[in-house]
Amino acid sequence: MADRPYILLSCSMSIDGYLSGPTEDRLLLSNDADFDRVDAVRAAHDAILVGATTIRHDNPRLLIRSGDRRDERVRLGLPSSPMKVTVTGSAMLDPEAAFFTAGDAERLVYCQSDAVSEAKARLGGCATIVDGGQPVDLRALTEDLYARGVRRLMVEGGGTVHTQFLTADLADELHLVVAPFFVGDSRGRRFVGDGRYPFHPGRRATLAEVRQIGDVVLMRYALSPRCDASGGGA
Repeated sequence: MADRPYILLSCSMSIDGYLSGPTEDRLLLSNDADFDRVDAVRAAHDAILVGATTIRHDNPRLLIRSGDRRDERVRLGLPSSPMKVTVTGSAMLDPEAAFFTAGDAERLVYCQSDAVSEAKARLGGCATIVDGGQPVDLRALTEDLYARGVRRLMVEGGGTVHTQFLTADLADELHLVVAPFFVGDSRGRRFVGDGRYPFHPGRRATLAEVRQIGDVVLMRYALSPRCDASGGGA
């Protein structure tokens, strides 16, 4: 089996497991202290991956916010922010989205084989387009990232991407933050969807850490032997 990066999934959700509400408005599921923690985790990774839906709905910049952390990465010979990675089946992404325009990090778009031509026409001027297979093969994607020098990959969603990484048993660690409120509307997007997961009532995941951060709670789960479950996660 080819090598792949260490893969950390990071997600914030409501008490009832939602990433968003019923409207297109962004739902703030964290607080300033936790945003800073996520910034520190990002700074320790070589690449950050989000799905195309997250780019369309949340328009994330995926940059390191802290100047000190950016400077430390540069001092270590790294880009100031990690590589940006996305996955798409249709290539229907706006080249003016912050994913493509913010910062100077390298950008990779893994797209379904039948959308490669469209992706190159639409996004080829602002990102490297990679044929990901039909449909996109996440295991092959992670192996390709490893071949490009990515040793630590942070996956920030959304729900479809988290579902795919978890059901493919590709995740080593999960950081799950729970906000102190309910959404209560099934039109919102959920943390994960239906699927066959490697962890179920007959095989429990290892809870490595629980930490209160202001009014939210971080739960860190070890999902593979590569994760240090003894505590002290980022």
